[in-house]
Amino acid sequence: MPTTEDICRYRDQPLRFFARYVGRRPLAHAVILLAVLGAVTCSVSTQYGVKRLVDALSQGPGQGGGPWLAFTILVSFVAADNLLWRVASWVASHSFVKVTGDLRSELFRHLTGHAPGYFADRLPGMLTSRITATSNAVFQIENMFVWNVLPPCVATIGAIAFLTMVSVKMAAALIVVAAIVMMAMFRFAAGGRPLHHDFASKAAIVDGEMVDVIGNMALVRAFGGIAREHSRFDTTVAKEMTARRRSLLYLEKLRLTHALVVVVMTLALLAWAIALWREKRATAGDVVLVCTLGLSVLSATRDLAVALVDVTQHMARLAEALSTLLSPHELEDHPEASALVPNGARVTFEKISFGYPDGKRVFASFSADIKPGERVGLVGRSGGGKSTLVALVQRFYQVQNGRILIDGHDIVRATEASLRNAIAVVPQDTALLNRTLLENIRYGRPDASDEEVWDAATAARCKPFIDNLPRGLDTIVGDRGVKLSGGQRQRIAIARAFLKNAPLLILDEATSALDSESEEAIRDALENLMMGRTVITIAHRLSTLRNFDRILVLQGGKLVEDGTPEMLMRSQGVYYDLVSRELGRLVEQTA
Repeated sequence: MPTTEDICRYRDQPLRFFARYVGRRPLAHAVILLAVLGAVTCSVSTQYGVKRLVDALSQGPGQGGGPWLAFTILVSFVAADNLLWRVASWVASHSFVKVTGDLRSELFRHLTGHAPGYFADRLPGMLTSRITATSNAVFQIENMFVWNVLPPCVATIGAIAFLTMVSVKMAAALIVVAAIVMMAMFRFAAGGRPLHHDFASKAAIVDGEMVDVIGNMALVRAFGGIAREHSRFDTTVAKEMTARRRSLLYLEKLRLTHALVVVVMTLALLAWAIALWREKRATAGDVVLVCTLGLSVLSATRDLAVALVDVTQHMARLAEALSTLLSPHELEDHPEASALVPNGARVTFEKISFGYPDGKRVFASFSADIKPGERVGLVGRSGGGKSTLVALVQRFYQVQNGRILIDGHDIVRATEASLRNAIAVVPQDTALLNRTLLENIRYGRPDASDEEVWDAATAARCKPFIDNLPRGLDTIVGDRGVKLSGGQRQRIAIARAFLKNAPLLILDEATSALDSESEEAIRDALENLMMGRTVITIAHRLSTLRNFDRILVLQGGKLVEDGTPEMLMRSQGVYYDLVSRELGRLVEQTA
């Protein structure tokens, strides 16, 4: 499997990125190339066959087998031409599709290797649309090169070679004109690259906006935002349409210029051929050959010019997508990383310092030690660093200084897979995939049997509501679990943690989404889940920490209090104030 450095080096090199995937199937692409070369050669040669036939017919009947020989040659070229195109098309229908499959799989693997912070700064719809855009661009570039770029080039070379049979001067003149036209078209096409880049970027933004709104329709409707979103989307689409219009009008200027050149050159070649015929320096077949080959060359330059512009557009989309997708991974396994083997799950923070990329400093020389099997609650006002500390334990971000150890093993030097296996998480906002309940619970341990999944679901008190679902564990939960209530989603997350059976358990107010009846039913389940494990809990309701071993009070990224709940209440410090405020709110709510 290629490393991130292998693929990231193509971020600013779309042509090399394209060649990377083509080069994986050299035999298939060689067959396609040879078949197309042969087909175009036969196609151009059919015009020579027509010349032979015209010359044979102009001699009149009774001149031996001349017409029939010319007829046989012409039919052979036509048959070979069609057969070779079909061979090329058949092979391409397999190899081109496999190229796009390889590309999407590799880009998806690279994308999923990014840290959570990468996705927090980007719209999911925009990222997925760029993978699709990259795949489509490579597919179109490959198709256009084989069917629209290569044939005109070969046809031009072949046509000029046949023209030398009639007049070397005429062939030389056509070479000069074709070269000038091609160079002008190349430069003209390259000049439109910024317009094509702008269109590609704005098209990706439109996709991202659509996915963002559709994924949050409940929020949009709850706040009466339909009309606002329609207006916002219309503005976004208008920008994309303006960019696309500029791109297309640029292409039309190219096509118009080329059309004028074709008309002038066709008339000049035909007049030149007729003059040679009048001087008896060319046959009637030569006049036909010059006319058809001249048109072929000029048409080929037109087709090539159009194809080059289209390829330029697709290359622009490819380059734009790669610049976003192929950014290096923020966190990777250390070259000397080894598997973490937990032994009680002791968690130690050794003078860690951390700040977010935007410059916000959270911790400076923070230290704490959580013993194996301890239940520790993280409390404090918003912005104190609770969520950041939990994210650092999971190595979603990299500390700038200091170390985080699990059983004495620096997590920076632990393989990511072993670190993930050592930690089970029950988040406040449960994430579910649009799959069955069985698959969502089994996500905690993919090799678990159906019976083990059922045991975990039962332990998390999921069985009562699963039994009432139409297909039980085989029920599809919908996008982000939309078909389940908040409490049901939370219990699925707890079942997943039961199944994973990791020594270190992280809870982010795991009962916050439950109603009072469900919360009471699941409290015992959580007690069983925490038993024998090291537990770190982010607590928003301090009443849930009554039976915890320790409380760490964070304020401004500093550990301001550390002790048992009873000890901190007696000291009447920050924790005491937080508990008092919570009790005051409860009294007001019940009044």
